[in-house]
Amino acid sequence: MAQPVTVKERLGGIYTLDVTNGRHHLYADEPVEYGSSDLGPSPFEYLCASLGSCTAITLRMYVGRKKWEIENIAVTVTHTYRKTADGETKSVFSRVLNIESDLSEEELGRLVEIANKCPVHKMLEHGNIVETTLG
Repeated sequence: MAQPVTVKERLGGIYTLDVTNGRHHLYADEPVEYGSSDLGPSPFEYLCASLGSCTAITLRMYVGRKKWEIENIAVTVTHTYRKTADGETKSVFSRVLNIESDLSEEELGRLVEIANKCPVHKMLEHGNIVETTLG
């Protein structure tokens, strides 16, 4: 279970935020062209970072269990929107895996399957419940 994350407005730009979880301090913001200061990633960039980091960690755990030799795992994630056939707009997260290794095509294909099983991927794919209350 993740630690609670607190997001609080701060001085900087009109959308600049402090993000803390009790152990780490980050910033979130919007770019200058949106009227803010660009002091940190945007919320959508953090969402892409969450998917990419979960993917890389999941792959590293898997190759560790398999004892496969892999020098480096890098994951690039982009976010766009796409209209479905019924006219609904859906988020699309495109993920590119860059794996430095001498693995076979079959082993690399297995890593794609494992990437699709990372917990954040599964959460994004299956929908969520968001509950909001006043504190």
